[in-house]
Amino acid sequence: MEGIAFSSEERGVIVKKIQLYFAEELGQKIGSFDAEFLLDFFAKETGAYFYNRGLYDAQALLAARLDDIQDAIYQLEQPTEFQR
Repeated sequence: MEGIAFSSEERGVIVKKIQLYFAEELGQKIGSFDAEFLLDFFAKETGAYFYNRGLYDAQALLAARLDDIQDAIYQLEQPTEFQR
């Protein structure tokens, strides 16, 4: 699997958010280069955890939807002499 890649527009937004966080929460000003370095570090070192969590959440949502579909199909079943 390839690493997490963001478009240049996405990177720009994320970098600005990192800079804002440092300014507001830590009282430090960091440049774009440092913020991009942090973004690359976190994407490489922790990105897979967030990615996997997203996959698990998607699987759970899909499983719930499939259960709903199975219930809906079961409700359409017509009565017959055959018992399952």
